[in-house]
Amino acid sequence: MARPYSKDLRIKVLEAYQQGEGTQQEIAERFQVSLSFVRDLMRRYRETGDVKPKGYKGGRAPKLDIKHIQSLKIWVNQNDDISLQELQTKLNQEHGIKVSLSTVYRRLQDINQERQFSY
Repeated sequence: MARPYSKDLRIKVLEAYQQGEGTQQEIAERFQVSLSFVRDLMRRYRETGDVKPKGYKGGRAPKLDIKHIQSLKIWVNQNDDISLQELQTKLNQEHGIKVSLSTVYRRLQDINQERQFSY
């Protein structure tokens, strides 16, 4: 995902338009942004009084929350030879959640990184 334009640029675009330094198209060309960016910025400013970008709404919520990850940590600490399938089954039996083996694996990688950098 592309990063939003800086607040500084947003303010410069807004001020240039408010001071009548050109049409929206001319302002877009001057600041090398799209016309739709200028239009959306003006609309957002009129509606909210602010130029900050919309927040990131994120993607899909993670299936494993903090309590699931804590359980994984406990199970791995109790038995460091536990398999991914066994962890997957325990998550289903004890938490009623079905996840793929790759999801279990990724969370174990996260846990491993925490261990390496914990103080």
